[in-house]
Amino acid sequence: MTIVALWLLALSRAQLIVAFVVVTLVGIWAAEHAERALGTKDPGAIVIDEVAGMTLSVLVVPLTVPVAVLAFLLFRVFDIVKPAPARQSQVLPGGAGVMVDDLIAGLYALIIVVALRALLGWL
Repeated sequence: MTIVALWLLALSRAQLIVAFVVVTLVGIWAAEHAERALGTKDPGAIVIDEVAGMTLSVLVVPLTVPVAVLAFLLFRVFDIVKPAPARQSQVLPGGAGVMVDDLIAGLYALIIVVALRALLGWL
């Protein structure tokens, strides 16, 4: 859903960066309050962390359908596998603990997409 929303919104690079920062900051605040209200650590009802991570995965590349699909798939893999330091970041307290692992997954996805573009001229 995030892929479609980002593609359809066709935000400028500056607007996408502002949206990413706002979603991340609001997400940290909201996730902390949601954890308290729901009484559990990183409940599945919180999805703003996924939005922030996915947005990060396409933050500095042209937002085309192939880029969005690859970034989404890579983001999901890294979000599930949680390679270091993503897994370790989950011990952070409150909203930061909810958000940071998804931001790391998004960063890993972004690095691979950027590398594929630079090294292979792909996407």
